[in-house]
Amino acid sequence: MNARGFAFEVTATAGRARRGRLTTPHGEIQTPAFMSVATYGAVRGLSAGDLEALGAQVLLANTYHLHERPGEAIVQSLGGLHGFTGWRGPWLTDSGGFQVTSLSDRVRVDDEGVTFSSPLDGARRVLTPEGVIGIQEALGSDVAMVLDECLRPVDREREDDAVDRALAKALDRTLRWAERSANARKREDQAVFGIVQGGVSLERRAFSARETASLGFDGYAHGGLGLGEERSERREVIACAHDELPEATPRYLMGLGKPVDIVDAIAEGVDLFDCVVPTRNGRHGLLFTSEGILTVRNARYKDDARAPDPACDCPTCANHSRAYLRHLLHTGEALGSRLATIHNLAFYFRLLRESRRHIEAGTFEAFHREVEALSDTRAD
Repeated sequence: MNARGFAFEVTATAGRARRGRLTTPHGEIQTPAFMSVATYGAVRGLSAGDLEALGAQVLLANTYHLHERPGEAIVQSLGGLHGFTGWRGPWLTDSGGFQVTSLSDRVRVDDEGVTFSSPLDGARRVLTPEGVIGIQEALGSDVAMVLDECLRPVDREREDDAVDRALAKALDRTLRWAERSANARKREDQAVFGIVQGGVSLERRAFSARETASLGFDGYAHGGLGLGEERSERREVIACAHDELPEATPRYLMGLGKPVDIVDAIAEGVDLFDCVVPTRNGRHGLLFTSEGILTVRNARYKDDARAPDPACDCPTCANHSRAYLRHLLHTGEALGSRLATIHNLAFYFRLLRESRRHIEAGTFEAFHREVEALSDTRAD
């Protein structure tokens, strides 16, 4: 890695899966690792102390949302993300490009960047590759992401020349934006990751990975996945991209996914993950457990004295019953969402710890099969 204070080392492998250590100016990250999503600088309902106690290693914040409010100048004046939020460990900031381009009725994308009307006040905003790097440098994250253009994958069962041309154009634009992002860097103590795009086309993914790697980023991410493609397709395009990316740099699968998706990607050599699934599902009463998915809001749990997951030692399962958690969620008590979030994040952190352990032990393939078998199981 080129950024000052950063290093990445692979310490064990099992097939393509790899166990590693990513060193940052704010601490080490044992990989593979899951990053809790703290969009506005906070994981909803949890403090920095809560996250540390659960075993969080690194948090992810969103550049676009923090740019909108409170603004990067305020965050910078209060010590960057580390001083502003109280989370002293590593931060990664997403570029915000996906969030902005999802505002389809408010946005225009051209070679210069992304122009849109703010959903907050209607004011005109422009995000450029250079501007996005500048915002993230002001936020002071340990890892910054380049601005990219993300389109939905092509439906491979149809032939649509317009969609094909749009994907080709977005890929070309993403590469040109990546080069501008690389040239815009000023901070030497912040790693910057390039993003591989290309839908579900093996040819495009390989080309994107090869060209992005030529720009010499500190790490590389897979973008534009988890948008409807099959699991097998996703694994294929990740694997073909890895064939073109440097072995000595970390790899990140953006915004995805469920436990089986994560373990699938670990099997192909991915090191970093983020997703809102554990926190969002928790707020809706869907818990990941050792017995499968538990819909704790169901009426059958109204007098159930068991812990949400008897095999879990998180604070929620150690102290509260299914009946109590259901009661809190049904009455809209904020504590219900908090306790469910705590449990789901504990489950995800354990999943990644177990993945690391099984890679070291050479038993990851069997562990992968166990997670697959559990993925469609309902604990109800």
